[in-house]
Amino acid sequence: MDTRTSPFRQRIARLQEALTREGLHALLVPSSDPHLSEYLPEHWQGRQWLSGFTGSMGTLVVCTDRAALFADSRYWVQAEAELAGSGIALVKIPTGASTLHVDWLVAQTPRAATVAVDGQVLGLAAAASLSQALAAAGVRLRTDLDLLDALWPERPSLPAQPVYEHAAPHATQPRSERLAALRQAMAERGASHHFVSTVDDIAWITNLRGSDVSYNPVFLAHLLIDAQGATLFVGAGKVDEALAARLAADGIHLAPYGRAGAALAALPTGSRLWLDPRRITHGLRAQVAPGCAVLEALNPSTLLKSRKSTAEAAFIREAMVEDGAAMCEFYAGFEAALAAGERLTELTVDERLSAARARRRGFMGLSFPVIAGFNANGAMPHYRATPESHAVITGDGLLLIDSGGQYLGGTTDITRVWPIGTPSAAMKRDYTLVLKGTLNLSRTRFPRGTLSPTLDAIARQPLWDQGIEFGHGTGHGVGYFLAVHEGPQSISKTTPEAAMAMEPGMVTSIEPGVYRTGQWGVRIENLVLNVPATTPEAGAFGDFLEFETLTLCPIDTRCIAINLLRADEIAWLNAYHATVRERLAPHVAGAARAWLLERTEPI
Repeated sequence: MDTRTSPFRQRIARLQEALTREGLHALLVPSSDPHLSEYLPEHWQGRQWLSGFTGSMGTLVVCTDRAALFADSRYWVQAEAELAGSGIALVKIPTGASTLHVDWLVAQTPRAATVAVDGQVLGLAAAASLSQALAAAGVRLRTDLDLLDALWPERPSLPAQPVYEHAAPHATQPRSERLAALRQAMAERGASHHFVSTVDDIAWITNLRGSDVSYNPVFLAHLLIDAQGATLFVGAGKVDEALAARLAADGIHLAPYGRAGAALAALPTGSRLWLDPRRITHGLRAQVAPGCAVLEALNPSTLLKSRKSTAEAAFIREAMVEDGAAMCEFYAGFEAALAAGERLTELTVDERLSAARARRRGFMGLSFPVIAGFNANGAMPHYRATPESHAVITGDGLLLIDSGGQYLGGTTDITRVWPIGTPSAAMKRDYTLVLKGTLNLSRTRFPRGTLSPTLDAIARQPLWDQGIEFGHGTGHGVGYFLAVHEGPQSISKTTPEAAMAMEPGMVTSIEPGVYRTGQWGVRIENLVLNVPATTPEAGAFGDFLEFETLTLCPIDTRCIAINLLRADEIAWLNAYHATVRERLAPHVAGAARAWLLERTEPI
């Protein structure tokens, strides 16, 4: 047994003993919390505590006689390493949205047996599909247990960091106007109340921010809105008296965090509650008063916050300048150190790049952990170097760096790949094919209202032409000093839905990739803004949109196989680099400026 991972085997064994005592056959442990967040407070990182798998997505199922972790291709190499010695089998699933764990659970569970899951962290939609599948197999589902509490004596408490205000000028709209917009939507749908659990929606509605979740400036809360006022359910002491008074002036009153369920249970008979079935847990939904009618529909704030205003777009552009300047400073110093023969590792990248961002105006923190992967490590899309396991950057190859920052005026996310030594012809070919995919989509015009998943194939086409595929989505929405992954738009193989329509003001990533296990990875990522397009037909066929590339950082031309690029692709790249130089040059000096000028030379 690998002694480094043996504690996880012991934890699984203790959980299996608890299952037997409770008369249960299995426990489902999702990567989730009561707000269905992507990044979880430590209190709800039970899947990681039990298994040792540190990926941000994955589902653990523990039966009395076996255990399995379900993860998609972004995590396969990572999961195999982290699960070693735990006795937990890795089950590879095609996408993060796969429900293969439900099929596996049904196959492993005898009729009349009972499966448990903590309903307080299980999404309502997921609970419905799980319950239906188990019932069809004659299996009972329990959702009233949290078995981890007894097994996890050192379980972290709920975060207690203070809530603060996202103030003007960066908060470009007062919360009173945002609440008014929600109430108008409620009136149009005949809803007397609206309940919101997703923390980024709550932060956007209230113009409040926090630090309860790593890399996301949000705080744990629920929000119940009615026609006259609103109740914010938040931890005691997290909102100071002055801020509480300002909230009260806008009709928002505070209540204890744990009282949200009781408030739902106390809704008056005849009321009509609007909630989003994909953004509320089964446990909270079950507490809604029986006499209250329920309207299930997308949270209106999800659509509203995705469409950045003109003022917000202006601040995002400023944040991109600050982020781009930090990148120039980092890369200039990094390449100089490499040339001088300094010992550099993937951890060095994280330290130096994060320090460069921290010196920029308006910087509030990273938007996700820095991913710095050299050669084979770059083939793991969600790789993260640790003191125990990381690569020294030496020899020949490719260094992939995916990173981002949180600024008062926006959220950034950028991936670049840099040559170390002399990249091979095969590396250059992969790099150029990925670049062609990025350019393909970046240059696309499309009718307003196009469902975002239908754009996915445009970025993949140059790779598909060569028989190459990648296992993640091409693009995700990005928040405004909020979550780096935001809906409703998703440029991916997701089934298109009406809410995914592309509208002006949406910020989305474009990030195709190639990953060769054990060799290298390539991903080139920019953030883009949906803006109106002027077409030759001048609106005869409706409004069209195009992408304004927001990210400002050179795309390394030393990795390009020029013979694979068309003249129009070269022209786009040269024009992009001219923009990067123009926008960043006034904000960098010395070695950083010299590096910028060299890396933006036209080809």
